[in-house]
Amino acid sequence: MEKKVLLEVDSLKKYFHLGKNEILKAVDNVSFKIHQGETFGLVGESGCGKSTIGRTIIGLYDRTEGSALYDGKDIHSMKEKEKFAFHRQMQMIFQDPYASLNPRSTVAEIIMEPMEVHGLYKDKKERMGRVYQLLEDVGLNRDHANRYPHEFSGGQRQRIGIARALALDPEFIIADEPISALDVSVQAQVVNLLKRLQKEKGLTYLFIAHDLSMVKAISDRIGVMYLGNMVELTTSNQLYKKPLHPYTQALLSAIPIPDPDIEDQRERIILQGELPSPINPPSGCVFRTRCPHAMPACSEIKPEWQEIDENHFVACHLYNEKIVSDGNYAETAATK
Repeated sequence: MEKKVLLEVDSLKKYFHLGKNEILKAVDNVSFKIHQGETFGLVGESGCGKSTIGRTIIGLYDRTEGSALYDGKDIHSMKEKEKFAFHRQMQMIFQDPYASLNPRSTVAEIIMEPMEVHGLYKDKKERMGRVYQLLEDVGLNRDHANRYPHEFSGGQRQRIGIARALALDPEFIIADEPISALDVSVQAQVVNLLKRLQKEKGLTYLFIAHDLSMVKAISDRIGVMYLGNMVELTTSNQLYKKPLHPYTQALLSAIPIPDPDIEDQRERIILQGELPSPINPPSGCVFRTRCPHAMPACSEIKPEWQEIDENHFVACHLYNEKIVSDGNYAETAATK
């Protein structure tokens, strides 16, 4: 039995007006669903719009078009009272553990602040008890409560950020590149912590990152972003077993394999050219300027979002038989 849809993003757009005639299309018509209890990974190069999606969903940015429904309710149409209650259910872990914590507040004050804002627990003593519990949940101890953020390492600061996100006992957490600013040795620890907390507390995650190998370790399904567009979406195992979009194939080829014999023999896909500007994206398929399989139709027609295999979606003309035959493109990625 399929679990209920907790978050449904439909045709979401977020444009930033930079000047009189300049519009930055950070998120352009993106749709996906996240089921209760799952981890949905969102990956792509820096500047592809994945963090903007997270910030728009939680309400830090207002949408331009489209909708984000949480448990059936439109987040951006909520009244103040509804939105206040909603923020108890959805919290965010930020990318930079150095900038996201107030340097003038102690750890206890940082974690207690959401409880005070929402009026949880009857007095400070109860709140401190909750702080101690949260610190232990994330692998710290109660002695850390009276220290300041500058006294901790990057990994410890991110654990404090996770404890703060859990302070209101939410059911959905947006993790916006929570490991990208950490040492490689610490990244696995934080991912394992998030997985353990998910199991213990029944959490649902939107996990945003650019490291595909780390996303695979935590995600049930993965969406691949390029220049504000979703180009592929499927289960974690299927994406690694049979990537369909040329961009996904290039991303996966960049992941090093810890076996020198296999690493020496495998083919690395090197994308040519620079990432285009989202202010002036290419016509048709936004990936066409860097795609090794680009056809004439790619510059004229935007690819349709289509289901190629069960629960495996892609936006690419290589999987449109009519366009492939009209463009005299004999070999598709599906027949390789």
